[in-house]
Amino acid sequence: MRLIVTEKDNAARRIAEILSGDSASGERRNGVNVYKWGGQRVVGLSGHVVGVDFPPEYSEWRDVEPAELIDADVVTTPTRENIVATLRSLARKADEVVIATDYDREGELIGKEAYELIREETDAPVERVRFSSITEREVQKAFENPDEIDFDLAAAGEARQIVDLIWGAALTRFLSLSAKQLGNDFISVGRVQSPTLKLIVDREREIEAFDPDDYWEILADLAKDGQGFEAQYFYDDDGSEAERVWDEAAAEAAYADLSESGTATVTEVRRRTRTDDPPAPFNTTAFISAASSLGYSAQRAMSLAEELYTDGYLTYPRTDNTVYPDDLDPGELLGAFEGSYEFGDDAESLLAQDEIEPTRGETESTDHPPIHPTGELPDRNEIGADAWEIYELVVRRFFATVAEPATWAHLRVVAEAAGRSLKANGKRLLEAGYHAVYPYSSAGETVVPAVEEGEELSIDDVELEAKQTQPPRRYGQSRLIQHMEEMGIGTKATRHNIVEKLYDRGYVEDDPPRPTKLADAVVTAAEEYADHVVSEEMTAQLEADMTAIAEGEATLEEVTEESREMLGDIFEELRESREEIGEFLQESLKADRTLGPCPECGQDLLVRRSRQGSYFVGCDGFPECRFTLPLPSSGEPQVMDETCEDHDLREVKMLAGRDTFVHGCPRCKAEAADESEDEVIGDCPECGDGTGPEGQRNEGGEAAEGEGGELAIKHLRSGSRLVGCTRYPDCDYSLPLPRRGEIVVTDERCEEHDLPHIEIHDGEDDDPWELGCPICNYEEFQARNAVENLEDLDGVGPATAEKLQDAGVADPEDLHEVDPDAVAGEVQGVSADRIREWQAELAT
Repeated sequence: MRLIVTEKDNAARRIAEILSGDSASGERRNGVNVYKWGGQRVVGLSGHVVGVDFPPEYSEWRDVEPAELIDADVVTTPTRENIVATLRSLARKADEVVIATDYDREGELIGKEAYELIREETDAPVERVRFSSITEREVQKAFENPDEIDFDLAAAGEARQIVDLIWGAALTRFLSLSAKQLGNDFISVGRVQSPTLKLIVDREREIEAFDPDDYWEILADLAKDGQGFEAQYFYDDDGSEAERVWDEAAAEAAYADLSESGTATVTEVRRRTRTDDPPAPFNTTAFISAASSLGYSAQRAMSLAEELYTDGYLTYPRTDNTVYPDDLDPGELLGAFEGSYEFGDDAESLLAQDEIEPTRGETESTDHPPIHPTGELPDRNEIGADAWEIYELVVRRFFATVAEPATWAHLRVVAEAAGRSLKANGKRLLEAGYHAVYPYSSAGETVVPAVEEGEELSIDDVELEAKQTQPPRRYGQSRLIQHMEEMGIGTKATRHNIVEKLYDRGYVEDDPPRPTKLADAVVTAAEEYADHVVSEEMTAQLEADMTAIAEGEATLEEVTEESREMLGDIFEELRESREEIGEFLQESLKADRTLGPCPECGQDLLVRRSRQGSYFVGCDGFPECRFTLPLPSSGEPQVMDETCEDHDLREVKMLAGRDTFVHGCPRCKAEAADESEDEVIGDCPECGDGTGPEGQRNEGGEAAEGEGGELAIKHLRSGSRLVGCTRYPDCDYSLPLPRRGEIVVTDERCEEHDLPHIEIHDGEDDDPWELGCPICNYEEFQARNAVENLEDLDGVGPATAEKLQDAGVADPEDLHEVDPDAVAGEVQGVSADRIREWQAELAT
C-alpha cells in the first residue's frame, strides 16, 4: 500500500480526486477521513499534530521561576491524538510513503513530524513531493518527480518553534507574575509580537507628540469660454514651488490681490506624455495590501487565499517571489479564461496583444511563484462572495502584469494675476493599458481645457483655506506588515498571524490598529528595563539565523543555544527590577480600567469582573466602600477617553464584534433608569389575566392568587430596555427593545396579542422605526435570524460548509459543541477565532 500524507483534510481529498481520477472513496478512522482507491491511501493531518512544550513539572506558573524556562528541556507531544493514531495504523501497513505537505518551512516541518511518527512504525521508503498549486497538472508532475524531505528547512521551522516557546513562555510568565495578572488576563509577550507592538506604540507616540503648525492655501476657479477648472496659488521658495503659506498676513495679502483681479494671463503651457507601467506580480505582502483596499483584514485575506489554494484555484499564497517562473506560459494561462462570463472579454483583449511579456518585481526566488490563478475557474455562487472577490483580485492582478502600460497626457498651465502665480495640472488617459483589466488602481482624470500662452482667463472665485499640518497616520494592517517585512520582523507566513494576535491579546483595537494602554505599558516597561524584548534587530537576527539553518550554514542546536543565551542576558537585566516592573504594570493596568471618582468615598471607580465572569463598575475602596454600577451583559467593556460632564466619569464602550456599541456614562444610565417609571402596555402572556398557561390557573380557569402579571416597558440600570413582566422575578417573561431612540407607544393595537404598536424615534428628521407589536416583532426577529443550517451563518458559503462537514461538523448543533482550535486545524482557511464568532452567533 502507498500512503500519502497531506497537511489538511481538504488537501487530502483534492489530491485523492486528482490521482484517482475521481474514483476515490472515503472512510472514517478515529474520526479522521481516509481516502482510498486501489492500493492507495491519503490522509490529511491538521497542520501540526505534535507540538513543543516544557515537561509537566514546569506547568505551574507559581511554582516555577520564569528564568528556569530558559534552560529547560523542550519535549514533543501529540496534540491531535486521533490523527496520530490513524497515521500510525496506516503506516504499519504501508510499503511506501509520500509526504505531500505544503511547500514552505512550516510544511516541511509538518512533513518531518509525520516522517518521525511513521519511522516509529515502519522502515518503508519515504518520499517528498512539492507543488505550488493543487491542480491536476502540478500534482501529477510532482508525483512523477518525487524528492526527499529537506531536513535543514524543517530544522529551521523547528528552531522557530523552540525559540518562540522559550521566549514567549519565560517573558510572559515574568511580566504576568510581576503584575499579578494571571488566568485569562495574563500579559502576553513574544519574540516577534513585542517588536511589532513597539512599531504601533511608537507611531502612536508620534501622533500624540505632534504639534500642528498653521498654514494657508489659496485656490482660484479659472475659466476659458465658460469651461472652468481649479488652480492653486504658489510662490518661489528657494527655487521650489511652495503652495503652503506659513504667514497669515502674507496669505491674506495674496488672497486680496487675486480676489481683486478679474482675469489671469497664461504665462506657461507645458504638455507631455507619460507611461504608467503595470504592477509587479503579487507576493504575500503586496497581496495583503491590495486586499486591504477592498476591506479585508490581513488574517481574513490570507484565510480566503489559502482556501482558494487548497481548492486548486490559486497558487500557494505564502511567497516572497515577484517574478513568474520560466515555465509559466502567460498566453496559455490567459487562454483558460477565454469564454468565461466574468473574464472572457479581458482575456481575449490581452491575447490580441502583439507581445505578452509579464512584468518582473525585485525579488526572485525558486520556492514558490508569485500568487496567480491556476486557470481553474470556481463557481462564484459555490465559493461565496468574499472568496470570489479575492479570486477576482488575483486574476485581475495577473491580467495587469501581462497587459500593456497605460499612457497619460499631462498638461501644466501657469497663469499670473496681480503679480501672483497660479498653476493647474490636468491629466487625461490616452491608452488605458492595464487599467482596462485592473480596476483597483487609480485612473482618475483631471480636466484642464486647452489654453495657450498669452490667453486671458476669467477668475470666477477665490478661496483662502486655513489648515494645519497633520500628524502621521496610524499604520493600517497592510502597511504594518510591509514595515515588518522591511525591518526583517517575522516571515511571510507569520506576519499576518502576529497582527491578529495583537488584537486577540487586547493590545490593539480598531482598524487601523490603535494601541491600548496595556500595550503602551508593556512596551514602556520593556524599553525601561530590557529593551531587547522589543528590539527589531534582535528578532531580525534570529530570523536570519533560522534562514541560515535552512541553507545548511547553521544548526538547530547552535541557533537555539544562542537564543537561550540572549534571553539569559535579558533576564539579568529584568531580575533586579522585578518589583518596579510589577508596580509600573499594575498602575498602568489600573489606569486602563479607571472611570473616575466614586460619588460615595472619592476613590477610583474601576471596571471589575465578577466570579461569574460578568462585568460591573466597582469602587477601589472595596470592601469599605461597596458602591457599584451595572454594565451591559453583552460585550467586553472598554474605557473611553470621553468624559461625562455631569459625573466626571469616563464613558464605556462594549466591544461585541459587529454588535459593538457605546454604553456611555454608567451613572447616567443607572440614574435615568432609577428615575423612569414602568409603562404598562398590556397583560403578560405567561401569567396575566388573558392567556396564561393552564398550570397557572385555578380550577375555574381564572388566574391563581398572586398571578395576573402585566407587561411594562422597563429601563434597566445597565442601560438595556425591554418589555417585561411586572411580576419579575416570579415571572421572567421579557422581550428586548432597541438601546437607542425614544420609545413611543401608539394607539394602534395588535389583534392577536392585544398589545399596542411601538415606534422608535431617533432624530427629528428620521422616519420612526415601526416595531409594531413587541411580541410579533420578536417572533419575526427570531425567525429571521434562525440558524437552521451552516450556510445561515455569516461568512459560511457552500464550499466552507462542505469543508466543515468533512471535519465532522454537519450542522449548527455540532458547531456549537466543537473545540474551535481543533476544527480550525482540520479546515483550511477557517481560523479558530472565526469559529468562536459563529459559536457566539449561535448562542444569541
